[in-house]
Amino acid sequence: MLPSSISLDAREGPRDECGVFGVYAPGHEVSNLAFFGLSALQHRGQESAGIAAADRGRHIMTRRDLGLVNQALTANDIISLGGELAIGHVRYSTTGSNAWENSQPVQRAAGSGGNRRELALAHNGNLINAVELHAALRARGVSFASTSDSEIIAALIATDPAERIEDAVATVMPQLQGAFSTVLMSKDRVLAMRDPLGLRPLAIGMLAPLDEHTPARYCFASETCALDIIGAEHLRDVRPGEVVSLGEDGLTSIQVIEPEREAFCVFEYIYFARPDSRFEGTALQVVRGRMGEILARESPVAADLVIPVPDSGNAAARGFARASGLPQDDGFVKNRYIQRTFIQPGQELRKHGLRIKFNPLPEVVSGKRLVVVDDSIVRGNTTAQIVRMLRDAGAAEVHLRISAPPIKHPCHYGIDMSTREEMIAHARTVPEIAARLGADSLAYLSLDGVYEAIGAPRERHCDACFSGDYPLAGSEDASGKYALELPLAAGGRIPAAVAD
Repeated sequence: MLPSSISLDAREGPRDECGVFGVYAPGHEVSNLAFFGLSALQHRGQESAGIAAADRGRHIMTRRDLGLVNQALTANDIISLGGELAIGHVRYSTTGSNAWENSQPVQRAAGSGGNRRELALAHNGNLINAVELHAALRARGVSFASTSDSEIIAALIATDPAERIEDAVATVMPQLQGAFSTVLMSKDRVLAMRDPLGLRPLAIGMLAPLDEHTPARYCFASETCALDIIGAEHLRDVRPGEVVSLGEDGLTSIQVIEPEREAFCVFEYIYFARPDSRFEGTALQVVRGRMGEILARESPVAADLVIPVPDSGNAAARGFARASGLPQDDGFVKNRYIQRTFIQPGQELRKHGLRIKFNPLPEVVSGKRLVVVDDSIVRGNTTAQIVRMLRDAGAAEVHLRISAPPIKHPCHYGIDMSTREEMIAHARTVPEIAARLGADSLAYLSLDGVYEAIGAPRERHCDACFSGDYPLAGSEDASGKYALELPLAAGGRIPAAVAD
């Protein structure tokens, strides 16, 4: 097991949540496909990674560990997994701590003899009724090997009496409240399910046949960039409330729940997804550029130069520069090899703080009135350091422009944000925030501007982190990230492996 990591991520934005991948492709090297698919989704989670795989009808094997994909999974792991079907996961914890037991895929087995069910599961999202489901399962004598809500989903499906796994999933889905873009596998099928609101993304891809005598094979991924890297064609997304099953018979679908509305997370457009991923047929690089253009229209400023906070502000900064007619340059050089390290920087380096990640260029910024563009501010500590570094480098003025509205409310659907009281926009006006950050001015993109850039209506999205308008009743009463660890305090340590 890798040691606990030291993150030198300079951003204090909402922490990336999770990424999932699934593939059914006899004849292909599926563990290789899963490895590269997860590598493309690395931005969605950097705490742990894992792959579960099987040859049809044989036992499922799982390899998982803490760290990035290429730290948690070795070449020997990929060779030993092999398989004709596989699922994978990259994690940032939103329920349960960053511990090996909470890494995924989760593997469960229940029953005996011909009724024994074996499965592995990987989940992106967050259940707001996790505590209630957990208590009900424990009352039935079901034990747990982790403190993540993902194992709750796996336990419910594993212990369901339905003969077919598709029917078990269809029975379990209505019991789940919250966000769950999930892939799972039995010994001969790979399935995907998505919550009725469609809060988190989940795409379906098709791999080209190996030759004219073999059928096409299919895969699932949190984002289309993972399909691109393995040469899969994006067919469509898993629909909200749908279960899609992959097997020897190809792709089959069941619409388990007819959604009353959709509520896709608008922050996926702004922050989470990779810029080369596509939603609604448009690359996010283009959408984020439009956000910058609209921001320039809404909040112009007399300045000499536009610079981004790399890399989060790159696309919006280019859009702002295009729309304003101002020149754009790089005011910082980013160290791209220090994303996460297992080496403590030490006190001598710690005092340099953000310079470990960003180094300002005095030759570019000195004497200039700067427009500094980023995609979000949560607590504001990092943004204040950025402003201070630019002033130390000789900037005459620093005007912050943010390509999202102020974040004022926590997310309960799979994003680990600060508490409301820790958010810099909580109970403060924009001028008060600017003063706290040390900026000459500050402006945010309006919520109307966000939807103009996306080109989709607000009623199909969730923007609760900005508006406080949660699409699920009871969301604000949801328990916190470590709620499932409380039973352990009363009942002792959970076992390292479980077979109900």
